[in-house]
Parts: sequence; C-alpha cells; structure tokens
Amino acid sequence: MQRILDTSELIPIIAELAKKACYELGDDVIASLREAQNREESPYGRDCLRQLVENAEYAKKEQIACCQDTGTCNVILEIGQEVSWKGMPLSDAVNEGVRRGYGEGYLRKSMVADPFDRVNTNDNTPAMLHTEIVPGDKVTVTVMPKGGGCENMGAFRTLLPSDGAQGVIQFVIQTVDRAGGKPCPPLLVGVGIGGSMDKCVWLAKKALLRPIGGRNPNPFYSNMETELLEKINNLGIGPMGTGGRITALDAHVEYSPCHITALPVAINLQCHASRNARAEL
Repeated sequence: MQRILDTSELIPIIAELAKKACYELGDDVIASLREAQNREESPYGRDCLRQLVENAEYAKKEQIACCQDTGTCNVILEIGQEVSWKGMPLSDAVNEGVRRGYGEGYLRKSMVADPFDRVNTNDNTPAMLHTEIVPGDKVTVTVMPKGGGCENMGAFRTLLPSDGAQGVIQFVIQTVDRAGGKPCPPLLVGVGIGGSMDKCVWLAKKALLRPIGGRNPNPFYSNMETELLEKINNLGIGPMGTGGRITALDAHVEYSPCHITALPVAINLQCHASRNARAEL
C-alpha cells in the first residue's frame, strides 16, 4: 500500500538536523579524536587534538556551531519506493528546511547565487539535494554540512584500468599530500571508484557518511582502506597541518561497476568536524 507524505513534513525535520549536525559531532568522531590524541607523537599535534575535543564538547553543551564554516548543506533523501508525495515541490521543502535551520541556528550563510557575481543568498540555500530510491515506505533524511576548506581539496581523475589498485592509492596519497593542512586535518578521506564521472564523485562523498572505523564489506576494498590510512598517516602532515602521525582518522572506499575502458577515481575530503545528522520519516 502506497504511503502518502506531504513534503512540508520535511521542513522542521531538516531545520533541526541542520542545527544538530553543526552543533554536535558524532560519538564516533569524538571517540576517534580522543584515540588519536593518545596515539599522536607530536606535542603540537596532541595539543591540537585536545583543543578539538574541548571545542566539540563545548559546542554540544552550548548548542553552538563547532566550526565557523557551517558549509554547503548537503541533504540526502533515501526514499522508499512505496512513498508518494503531495504538497509543494520536494526541492522547495528541502530548501525551506535549510533556510529555517540556518536562520534559527545562527549558522553562517555561505552560498552565493552565481559563481561569478558572488552575491550571497543570505540563507545558505540552495541545498545540494541527493535522492535515492530504496525499498520500503520510509524516508531517511541525512543532512551533511560540508566546509569549504575540505571540499575545495577534492579531486577526480579517470585512470587507465592498467593503473590498477596501486594507481588509485597513489592518486589518493598525492591528493592528500597536496592538500596539506588546508582541509583542517585530521581528515576523513572518502574515495569513490568506478561508475561514471558523476557517480564516482557522489560515491566519494557518500563514503564520508559511514561511521569512523566501519570497513567496506568487500575484503579487497577493506584492505585498500587500511593501506590508505597507513600511508596517509605516514605523510607527516598531522593535526591541523602542524606535523605528526595523525593526518586522517579513517579512509572509506565505495565502488561501482564501470566501463571497460576506464577506472574513474574521486576523492572527497572531510575535515575533523565530520558533521552529519539523520532522521527517519
């Protein structure tokens, strides 16, 4: 039986998720930062990690943004195939939710209406809306704010199939090394492999939603994640670029079938403030 939802139901949910994501880092992120503090060999790095944990705890307690860059607002809707919508256009409801959340939450508005005119929209819309059709009659709503420093340092390249896994690993390491301290490490590194150009880039960003410490169920890609994390943490960039062992908290790889002539690879970096919040409708 088809379930009918009014798109207006999304507005308060997205508004609250936008605030929650910016105020409260996930338990997995806090735990990972604490663990990194214990493992970091650099005194400067340890002090940076200590301050990041204190900042996150204070932001959650006071319900204020844990980072001044509250970013582009990515909204991911996993929509059950048995759901039908009524009411205003879905994208309008999503943007209204973002508008309210960023206004009520006193979150920085960072979106410009045109890439060259650079006039701020003053409400952080439009959101970057991603929809996926899934089985069932539920809707899962995820809000992921993405700061400019880390988003700016992503990369895409179509490798040759003969480049293989080591070619992918080399590209990821080169990208993180080039980024240095700009994306505010310690990072979460999302890697997409396969698909088309647009699919591959989305896989890299989607990989950031996986909890820290979660491994790809495919052993080949799980081993790749482990190797990437080790090599990244051997770069010596360290927390906030001050030098040290902990440049990344984790590396996540997602993959998809692709054309016989290509090996697409995308990298999307997330800063230490790995923010997202989720609800089910």
